[in-house]
Amino acid sequence: MLQANKESDFKKIYDATMQLLFKVAYRIVGDEEAAEDLVHDSLIKMHEKGLEFPSVDDAKYWLIRVVKNASLNYAKRKGRERRAYDKALREDHREVDSGETEYLKGDTKKQVLEALEKLPANLKMVLVLREYADLNYKEIGRVLGITEGNVKVRVFRAREQLSKLIGEEDVYLS
Repeated sequence: MLQANKESDFKKIYDATMQLLFKVAYRIVGDEEAAEDLVHDSLIKMHEKGLEFPSVDDAKYWLIRVVKNASLNYAKRKGRERRAYDKALREDHREVDSGETEYLKGDTKKQVLEALEKLPANLKMVLVLREYADLNYKEIGRVLGITEGNVKVRVFRAREQLSKLIGEEDVYLS
């Protein structure tokens, strides 16, 4: 049994989960500092509550849920703040890309992230957990509280919608 408020157990959980939790948070919020803060807040919450886990995996799944929810709340709050700010300043945010920009890797990454943001939350989350957190279908099902079959269906639908949003001929990866 691992005790989150015991230093050696906390370190074991931290070492086993930090990178994964950061990837999940970063893909949701898109900001390294915010992602790091959200992960640290979640780890502190676990420590302060003195939670006990049968294994590191159980701690990992609990932390993924906490980080996912905190990140979604953060992203939602930032979105509201951004819309309020934009409305107050009445700024026009249209972007004009040069023809050269279309061929850059950075632009492709931006396109993918923008398309990812357009996906429904349930499809976006399975893709984030699958592609960025490197969880398998069973682990994703456990984190989200759905069946492995449902995870597979959501991943398929998410990838399908993502490729329609991006348009496969518009993606330049090399």
